[in-house]
Amino acid sequence: MDYLQRAKYFRTKKRLGQNFLINEEVLYDIIEYANLTNEDTVLEIGAGVGFLTELLVKHAGKVIAVELDEAAVSELKKLNADNLTIIHQDILKTDISALSKGEKIKVVANIPYYITSPIIAHLLGEIDDLNNKNRNSIAEIILMVQEEVARRIVATENSNGKQYGLLSILAQFWADCTLLRTVGRKSFYPAPSVTSAIIKLDVNELPRIQLSDYAYFRRTIKAAFGQRRKNIKNALINGGFEKEKVNMALKNLCIAENTRGEDLSIEMFGKLSEELCKLK
Repeated sequence: MDYLQRAKYFRTKKRLGQNFLINEEVLYDIIEYANLTNEDTVLEIGAGVGFLTELLVKHAGKVIAVELDEAAVSELKKLNADNLTIIHQDILKTDISALSKGEKIKVVANIPYYITSPIIAHLLGEIDDLNNKNRNSIAEIILMVQEEVARRIVATENSNGKQYGLLSILAQFWADCTLLRTVGRKSFYPAPSVTSAIIKLDVNELPRIQLSDYAYFRRTIKAAFGQRRKNIKNALINGGFEKEKVNMALKNLCIAENTRGEDLSIEMFGKLSEELCKLK
């Protein structure tokens, strides 16, 4: 039975965002991107009925599949692979560090699109969470996400449109992010209403920039992007920063008042945060 027929055999649940990847070429591309060896432990999020799982167990030393749907878990158990551990649980409630047992693991996932941002935050931790135990357990992450979200994750201040924002900074603060390829709607069953993309996040040991106060940096960027239509000056003031100190910080850094948050690099946001912090 081919992937499409196997997917049709299973009753998908829209509330869980189930869109099974049935394109064999894309499945093998993911395996190639992961560059697996028998020394690797892979965490698969949302394993579904196991199309990707059955390839992962052939290439990795150990596979840990976390799946919320009880019916899908029953299908996964049919794989009967010695190196497969199945966990019937919500990934957002899963302690990844407990699964890794002190070793760096690779995360591979065709995730439910409606919880993409929460999953990334769960894997990487917040910007000011310097010792996040999940992030410290992960070497790299390969995710299938909505293309629009993928472009936001890899966006910079030089990107077109409104792609660059809080999600871009969160991801890039802790990882080197790459968009590997786009994936059409017909590669899934049921077909989603959007184009998808595969991204890779190579997780770093240290944050992208060194700061004296990471919580203050987080507050700064949240204010900057909290009201995207406002310029950086007004956004910061509306975000709770004192007007005089905002004016002084912008002047000291030669940032024009009408600059928008989407025009500032992560490094410049770091300088702005440090300047505001000195003036508090």
